[in-house]
Amino acid sequence: MGNLKLNRRSFVRRSAAAATATAATLSAPAILRGRNLNDKLNVAVIGAGGRGARNSQSVESENIVALCDVNRTNLAAAAHRYPGARTEVDFRRLFDRSNEFDAVIVSTCEHTHAFATLPALQLGKHVYCEKPLTYNVEEARVIRMAARDAGVATQMGTQMHASDNYRRVVELIRSGAIGRVREVHVWVSRAWGWHPTESAAREAKDRYVILGKPSVDPVPKNLDWDLWLGPVPDRPFSNDFFPGPKWYRWWEFGNGTMSDLGSHWIDLPFWALELNAPKTIQARGPQPHPEIAPASMQVTYQYESGGDRTPLQLTWYQGLEKPDRWKRGEIPKWSDGHLFVGDEGMLLSDYRKHVLLPEQKFVDFQGPDPFLPRSQSHHQDWIDACKGGPATLSNFEYAGLLTEANHLGNVAYRAGGELHWDTESMSASGTERDPEPFLKRQYRAGWTL
Repeated sequence: MGNLKLNRRSFVRRSAAAATATAATLSAPAILRGRNLNDKLNVAVIGAGGRGARNSQSVESENIVALCDVNRTNLAAAAHRYPGARTEVDFRRLFDRSNEFDAVIVSTCEHTHAFATLPALQLGKHVYCEKPLTYNVEEARVIRMAARDAGVATQMGTQMHASDNYRRVVELIRSGAIGRVREVHVWVSRAWGWHPTESAAREAKDRYVILGKPSVDPVPKNLDWDLWLGPVPDRPFSNDFFPGPKWYRWWEFGNGTMSDLGSHWIDLPFWALELNAPKTIQARGPQPHPEIAPASMQVTYQYESGGDRTPLQLTWYQGLEKPDRWKRGEIPKWSDGHLFVGDEGMLLSDYRKHVLLPEQKFVDFQGPDPFLPRSQSHHQDWIDACKGGPATLSNFEYAGLLTEANHLGNVAYRAGGELHWDTESMSASGTERDPEPFLKRQYRAGWTL
């Protein structure tokens, strides 16, 4: 049951031709608007504390000219580091003087990513946005289409995408080192979120355990709570929401481990196997909590054949869930990992390392010569693309599809049953509950995309 038709104006205007834009168009270098390649970019930063501070430091070889944060403590610290930058608390005001900057870094909380990113794209600014790209499926499609129209350099903050290890795994999989891949297992041991019992919480060693309703607490004096909420309906401040990463477990503001770490871990098989939209998604876990994402759950995606790829099953495990091969001791018990299962062997990997299995079979194996470019850094790739260099590899076209797929895992979990997904019409069916409230949301008055 349930049927979603995307109704945002920025998607409706797009034709079917846009949905099949050529790879050549997507990889074209961004227009430099007359800038010399040796000039420094003028960069605006939205979300200046935490992850935003680290992102700023990664591009401070350029000119940081504008800073925005709803937390005045973070804003003051950033202004001290970049004394010449204009400061704002409301990012909407940042764009009132958009002629001052060429590029924008978005490091806000998940629920405001799209709201900070969309105006930047519509103004023709290059954009780097933290993961996950958006809060839900509908927003991911809106941003992906807007990025196509803008023709600028974009990058989602999936830093491992730039690692030599990830790139080598992609080369091994695509060159057929383990034959045709028919199944993939991806697991992460982080178990933050809803635990059905206190014993499960203890077993998971969750450092952010909430077993009841969120507390109601005084708003910190340096925080603009109304702006922090942004498009979310008004609700009292709680120390259970703020500061990060507490907020990411709450459905109002984020989507838990599935969308957060899924952006990093599912990224590798998504890239190596050139995946796009899953056909069906089925999830299992504890009874969904109305407010909190689960600490432990499992999602199985079915992908149809495409190109050189055979039909594929990808299974995600988080928290206490693990693959059967892992439980039986048939593979090394890494706490987090990817397992690619092919016709001629397996490949086990994590962020930093990988191994071909069974190891005795691959003792003398010589892989292909590297064919993917190696990266100086994820941020530098974006800066180079902004200045007319090669297109980034985690651009919003790619990252938008990855984000949609990850969100669909949560939709299947919350709606129940087997979700059948039609990506062209953006319609979902087959679930026990209406999936539409999980695919898109109603925004608070004054906030629209």
